[in-house]
Amino acid sequence: MFFNFLDFRMNQNKTIKSALISVFSKDGLAPIVEKLNAQGVTIYSTGGTQKFINDLGIEVVPAEEITNYPSILGGRVKTLHPKIFGGILNRQDNTQDVEEMTSFSIPQIDAVIVDLYPFEKTVASGASNEDIIEKIDIGGISLIRAAAKNYKDVICVSSVDDYAEFLELISENEGRISIEDRKRFATKSFNVSSHYDSAIFNYFNADNEEVVLKISETQGKVLRYGENPHQKGYFFGDFEAMFTKLHGKELSYNNLLDVDAAVNLMNEFHDEAPTFAILKHNNACGVAQRDTLHQAYVDALAGDPVSAFGGVLISNSEIDLATAEEIHGLFCEVVIAPSFSSDAEALLKGKKNRILLIQNTVNLPETSVRSCLNGVLVQEKNMKTDERKILENATTANPIESEIDDLLFASKICKHTKSNTIVLAKNKQLFASGTGQTSRVDALNQAIHKANSFNFKLNGAVMASDAFFPFPDCVEIAKNAGITAVIQPGGSIKDQLSIDYCNANNVAMVFTKTRHFKH
Repeated sequence: MFFNFLDFRMNQNKTIKSALISVFSKDGLAPIVEKLNAQGVTIYSTGGTQKFINDLGIEVVPAEEITNYPSILGGRVKTLHPKIFGGILNRQDNTQDVEEMTSFSIPQIDAVIVDLYPFEKTVASGASNEDIIEKIDIGGISLIRAAAKNYKDVICVSSVDDYAEFLELISENEGRISIEDRKRFATKSFNVSSHYDSAIFNYFNADNEEVVLKISETQGKVLRYGENPHQKGYFFGDFEAMFTKLHGKELSYNNLLDVDAAVNLMNEFHDEAPTFAILKHNNACGVAQRDTLHQAYVDALAGDPVSAFGGVLISNSEIDLATAEEIHGLFCEVVIAPSFSSDAEALLKGKKNRILLIQNTVNLPETSVRSCLNGVLVQEKNMKTDERKILENATTANPIESEIDDLLFASKICKHTKSNTIVLAKNKQLFASGTGQTSRVDALNQAIHKANSFNFKLNGAVMASDAFFPFPDCVEIAKNAGITAVIQPGGSIKDQLSIDYCNANNVAMVFTKTRHFKH
């Protein structure tokens, strides 16, 4: 017998003859309802949605007429009834289901259009717990799961974001929906339901009493590739909420990692004097704080003009024309600032691929997540910043005021540099850093060599370390290079050896009691 695949495909198409519509957001709903009505579709509805459709001059069959039961408990129970769910879940090719539909006078429902209560928005608004609980949708989520499960016979539209596509489908095909489209919309629906449940769980589990990781990001973007061209890459998150992109090419995976590092570093200098930073491969290669942003940029660039090539630039204040003129001569991937003056923006747009980002005020996640072995590692982000009040003088020589300022400046940079790390700074300018070395001595020697290669005089400079010194070799090397003050966590069983050396050589050293590893 010859199998006609085309006939089979056609038999998989379903023409919508009835639809249950019960939504929170009515945006974009009117054209759908009008199109369904024009196609002779019977519309069932509830509450506010029913009134909305009636106001369009379109007849609606109230859900109560199906269930013979009113909406109860202040609207908490409206559609939770066997006749509603029977109409959705019945298998149209199952003889027993068809018989039961007739026996119990259950109407067939071919389409379910549901938009859930805005749980996440309600939480974000700072609403009371009582209001938040009332935004946990029960009937809606049940309708979505039922309709998506039975995609073989029913199409489920579960979000206002899909209204336009659904309207296009029913308009182009006179209400006929293919099984491929029904399954695709079912996939969308289970994404909606799983995300919704994750948000509710995370609200209830805010204190992490249940040691469970549930992450759901519905805003995803395919990147050109990952770290390397042979790797696929994706970004999940609301980039547009955090940045206004003024110009440039699409950001790559590596761009995004560098932007993340830049933002986290510059957050340390929020609301401080004009500060500029240049980053390369997630590490700062230049940072300076000055009275003007122009000078801050010039001095940041001086820290390592070689590494700055192709880097990410970030400022804590508006980029003006004078600063933009300096930047314009440098090849850089990304420039980030809270704002750009109009003439600065116009100038910087002169390079076609240069990415310009305005950083908006957005609360960042307080946890970090990374893959590890056959699972993931989760931790609280390092939200602790070393401050003057926590410094503990470990030596007989105390740092002077300018050194304290430099020590804290260096510590902030050190915190955001790959460990093992050493940071050398003076007059709120990064001289050099040793990054990602396997020994702290190697990191220090790297920093000294780099500072010398760019003609920085280390006499009177300060040193920051992300972790303690297990031996006095680092403070000795630093002293011989001209370093006069040191900031470190302390906590080694051999701290006294470093203290003794500093005391014998008039080097000031302060302890923070906080380690800042960044692996």
